[in-house]
Amino acid sequence: MALPLLSYTPKSQNVRVAGYVVPGDEEPYVFDTENLPAGSDVDGFIWAAYRQIYSEHQILKSNRQTFLESQLKDGRITMRQFIRGLLLSDPFRRRNFETNSNYRFAELCVQRVLGRDVYSEREKIAWSIVIANKGVEGFVDELLNSEEYLENFGDTIVPFQRRRNLPQRAMGETPFNLKTPRYGAYHRNQLGFPQIVWQNAVRRFRPQEKQPTEGNPERFLGMARAVSSGQPSAPRPSVQNLNYMAAVPRR
Repeated sequence: MALPLLSYTPKSQNVRVAGYVVPGDEEPYVFDTENLPAGSDVDGFIWAAYRQIYSEHQILKSNRQTFLESQLKDGRITMRQFIRGLLLSDPFRRRNFETNSNYRFAELCVQRVLGRDVYSEREKIAWSIVIANKGVEGFVDELLNSEEYLENFGDTIVPFQRRRNLPQRAMGETPFNLKTPRYGAYHRNQLGFPQIVWQNAVRRFRPQEKQPTEGNPERFLGMARAVSSGQPSAPRPSVQNLNYMAAVPRR
């Protein structure tokens, strides 16, 4: 029996309403293959797709999908189909799906495919239900065939993070492909994780009614401990000035 899909409402001020954005240096460059001149190089579009879908720590030469790249250059697949191939590729599944929970994987894909953060925990649960019912391939198809993706990116535009800059903020949000890099067990062992952190002092909470009042001798305990005895300590001899040969007994 398939689980029912949950409904969720937009709650993020970033993308729930259409806003007036003044073009500037912080605005992302839109890679649209529809405006690509004939015979021009598409390597820049391919690199932008890798940078958007893969994390910055996962862009390796061994993770390149040369077959998909050749199909895109020949015009046999669209940019949306190229994005689908990257999401279903073996490196992406191994480094993102198999090492995360369904909730984290759903959040990650919404950020990189739809170009926005999840609205709420309810949306993550809703997409995780899609993963449980239809698998990774069905989940990717639901994202790429959604009205939100088709309206913003369509078949020709490389997905990008929409409206990174919020009003009344000096800096925009951190790019999604730079958030929370994940390390495998081998790298965690090299870095010494997990680490147990012990506190030097244990802090105890005392209610207001149990705290010492004025005149309570307990308040003078710390001051009494801080007072020195006044006796000068014996000077310690320097190790370099010790004559060990003279201290050896002779018979």
